Amino acid sequence: MKVASLLSLALPGAALSATDSFQARCNDFQNKIDIANVTVRSVAYVAAGQNISQAEVASTCKASVQASVDLCRVTMNISTSDRSHLWAEAWLPRNYTGRFVSTGNGGLAGCVQETDLNFAANFGFATVGTNAGHDGDTAKYFLNNSEVLADFAYRSVHEGTVVGKQLTQLFYDEGYNYSYYLGCSTGGRQGYQQVQRFPDDYDGVIAGSAAMNFINLISWGAFLWKATGLADDPDFIPSDLWSVIHQEIVRQCDPVDGALDGIIEDPDFCAPVIERLICDGTTNSTSCITGAQAAKVNRALSDFYGPDGTVYYPRLNYGGEADAAYLYFTGSMYSRTEEWYKYVVYNDTNWNSSQWTLESAKLALEQNPFNIQAFDPNITAFRDRGGKLLSYHGTQDPIISSTDSKLYYRRVANALNAAPSELDEFYRFFQISGMGHCGDGTGASYIGQGYGTYTSKAPQVNLLRTMVDWVENGKAPEYMPGNKLDANGSIEYMRKHCRYPKHNVHTGPGNYTDPNSWTCV
Repeated sequence: MKVASLLSLALPGAALSATDSFQARCNDFQNKIDIANVTVRSVAYVAAGQNISQAEVASTCKASVQASVDLCRVTMNISTSDRSHLWAEAWLPRNYTGRFVSTGNGGLAGCVQETDLNFAANFGFATVGTNAGHDGDTAKYFLNNSEVLADFAYRSVHEGTVVGKQLTQLFYDEGYNYSYYLGCSTGGRQGYQQVQRFPDDYDGVIAGSAAMNFINLISWGAFLWKATGLADDPDFIPSDLWSVIHQEIVRQCDPVDGALDGIIEDPDFCAPVIERLICDGTTNSTSCITGAQAAKVNRALSDFYGPDGTVYYPRLNYGGEADAAYLYFTGSMYSRTEEWYKYVVYNDTNWNSSQWTLESAKLALEQNPFNIQAFDPNITAFRDRGGKLLSYHGTQDPIISSTDSKLYYRRVANALNAAPSELDEFYRFFQISGMGHCGDGTGASYIGQGYGTYTSKAPQVNLLRTMVDWVENGKAPEYMPGNKLDANGSIEYMRKHCRYPKHNVHTGPGNYTDPNSWTCV
């Protein structure tokens, strides 16, 4: 079968003449599904523009989405043991192009990422997603149930992929030609884990802002809480002061890349002096900090070391501190961190955050249930079968340090004894300046990584298209184009984000809005 180009996939009206046959196939599809460990809950035809309700899911999940194209929606349970199962959905679009894609989760999972399913279906991918084995963004279901934990740790994406591929082959006469993965945050971790554990599942994997150093990321939340203190501490730093700190960090670091655009291209090339913000006795206290507060800032913006002196987790990205204040610097332990220690590490509902110490972090890492870390650098099996791994991470990410993605890249280079030019053959990592967590931010962060980050005004800025070009046409991305959009969705400017280990420097002659005025060095 000749696979259609991705540019043609956004034309849902192209197959309207087949409306009756497509709907009929969908209406009859439930009678054809006979897959081990799968209990079908519903099969329904959904027209483009129709709201897809998620009334059956937890309140922490998105309530509904509007279908981007005509599709056949299958909802089901997938049994993974006698004590666990996945809630899963498969979306089978009318404008199918012979491609399959699996999606991941976010946070502590518990929700099908229907926005990702919608994004992929829009471009003609048959797609599947699961809730990772529990309902809602919480760790409470892991208490006394290792099978549910196993689903979250590693099993859910693979099992969902196996079933999703079977459904695709059942529904479409031509089956599928290529298989892909798309995920960010926890979904990024899941993507790396698939590469490491199930190298034959996908031809191409897109893994963004990956929480692959998961255990230490969880413990980092406790470290940051300890570093910044309780809300009633006399030197506690409120969120409005973190905004002042952020402005000073940007003031010091912004010029390093050669352009005053309010963006820190690469936080590793700056070492801001926080003490410049210490009040001099005459400065308004709302725009400066005390010496004790400066010490807290330096502590929070430093690497997290374990009790044995090794780095457990790298520092927060410079530029992400203002947004991090609402997650990590609130005076209370980050909720996902507290839940993980309560329901997994200590498996004790009476445990509370005041009991956390560095030894707790050591214990959590030693446990590493079901090898959830996903930090194994040996990905030779994926390389050798011809797989392609495309990774990205925002340098303004307030939740997961982009330095961790750099560290993993270096670990792979060391483990495979591979120079960047050799890694480029199958593994490319892009730092996205001005991007927050998986998106948003103040820079050219719209790289087409999911629903709401793609604009038809720049169809070439689309991660799925980029991956298809690499896998199917051998055209590897030299840079990652990103758009900065205004409030109306119009493009302010585009930037060519560099392939690591290179980084962007403004060399002119144009101003910073000219993508050709930047050079990867």
